[in-house]
Amino acid sequence: MLMTAADVLWDMDCPACGGPVTLEVGPDRPSSTSLSDVVLDAAEDERLDVVRACWDCGWQEERQLRVEAIETTAGDADAIERARLLEEITDELEAIEALGTLEDTLAGVRRQRRLEPAAEDTNEDVTEEE
Repeated sequence: MLMTAADVLWDMDCPACGGPVTLEVGPDRPSSTSLSDVVLDAAEDERLDVVRACWDCGWQEERQLRVEAIETTAGDADAIERARLLEEITDELEAIEALGTLEDTLAGVRRQRRLEPAAEDTNEDVTEEE
């Protein structure tokens, strides 16, 4: 059995008894990591270990996957930038331990949101004639 495997319910019934099957992904993966996240985060020539197991009857299947090549296409630049900023904000918020600081930050964000639509509406009416 993999020692640091992620254990997630799988959309499959056990071929031996029909019971629920779990999927374990490893090695060296946090317990909250899903198979799709592991595959998307994999590096070229990386080996992934996957174990499907039935806890009712003990049936088990082990597979090793190797990433031969990775091809990516360019994504939406705005979506990529938004994801980067959200990750940065999340990291900052996790580092803040004072509840008052988080409450003040949330209040500031809400104030900014209330002001933004008014600023955006005025900019849309402006035409550039040069």
